[in-house]
Amino acid sequence: MDDAAAELRYYEEEDTPGMKTLKGATTGLVAGTLWGAIIATWHDVPRVERNVALPGLIRTLKMMGNHGATFAAIGGVYIGVEQLVQNYRMKRDFINGAVGGFVAGATVLGYKGRSISTALSAGTALAVTSGIIDGLGATTRTDNGREYYPYTTKKRVAAD
Repeated sequence: MDDAAAELRYYEEEDTPGMKTLKGATTGLVAGTLWGAIIATWHDVPRVERNVALPGLIRTLKMMGNHGATFAAIGGVYIGVEQLVQNYRMKRDFINGAVGGFVAGATVLGYKGRSISTALSAGTALAVTSGIIDGLGATTRTDNGREYYPYTTKKRVAAD
């Protein structure tokens, strides 16, 4: 492998804890906004708003924003705490995700529910879910060391 390919791979690597946290929050924002749109379509429109479009649209946008912000907070806190625990423990295992899930559920959903019992049950539910998923070895990408499409930075010579 030449130096240019190694340099490109270095710049493409975005696995810093801050970048992972930002990606988690952004993914949560997008997923929550879409989920808020779906939930808004299921809610019945009040009789006063049935013939007027603007109040229904505003209500839908508020619901999308609320769900988006909640999911973004959960995603950001989950990944952020998981990265902190991973860097502190110097291990990569299911415990990091379980701690991140508990903190995310307890803080974000506990704050929204405004009760300690809601915080503990939401944190436990997210911790157990994360622990099960990580414990079963569910991954989205496994690095096996193979390079399928190596790209070069050298310019092509035009055929005469």
